[in-house]
Amino acid sequence: MNRQKRIQIFERLRQANPTPTTELVYSSPFELLIAVILSAQATDVGVNKATARLFRVANTPQEILDLGVDGLKDYIKTIGLFNTKAENVIKTCRQLVEKHDGKVPDSRKDLEALPGVGRKTANVVLNTAFGQPTMAVDTHIFRVSNRTRIAPGKNVKEVEEKLVRLVPKDYLMDAHHWLILHGRYTCVARKPRCGSCAIEDLCEYPHKRDYME
Repeated sequence: MNRQKRIQIFERLRQANPTPTTELVYSSPFELLIAVILSAQATDVGVNKATARLFRVANTPQEILDLGVDGLKDYIKTIGLFNTKAENVIKTCRQLVEKHDGKVPDSRKDLEALPGVGRKTANVVLNTAFGQPTMAVDTHIFRVSNRTRIAPGKNVKEVEEKLVRLVPKDYLMDAHHWLILHGRYTCVARKPRCGSCAIEDLCEYPHKRDYME
């Protein structure tokens, strides 16, 4: 795929959604960090239901620390892997209090040092909370990047590196959100909605005609 076609793709995505953002509900970098940690192998809808209850009573590192692991579990027990996630969230809150004065760091190194925070989670926080042009590649973005040929790659890291390099700079800040939403609602896994896709004529997916409506 050439640069001109990528520009057209992202311009259309921008026109359809000028100010994209995460579907996780948050009001601070800390709330976003906790929501993203909880979202692994869980839906944003399910996470939002749990955090709506949790953040009403505890939305700072110290307040969640004060709940303790068992207290936290009561709020997130509807989320998959909640036992492990509760342990990681408590450890992360302790580290934020002890090493970062209760604030979420804005560097990749410090974020990835937090329990339960991998590269993808760090990228989401850096992009969404701190306005850094990072690319958090999840299953949706991996699929869309390979299927459309915007940035094909054999693994998540390869796709991330290609996207950061190939997405035109004017669109890089919001590209993560456009691609994840496109994969979530249009370029879905089992039966992509090619016939109603805004970038169908620009996409290089070889089987798209099989899915035209």
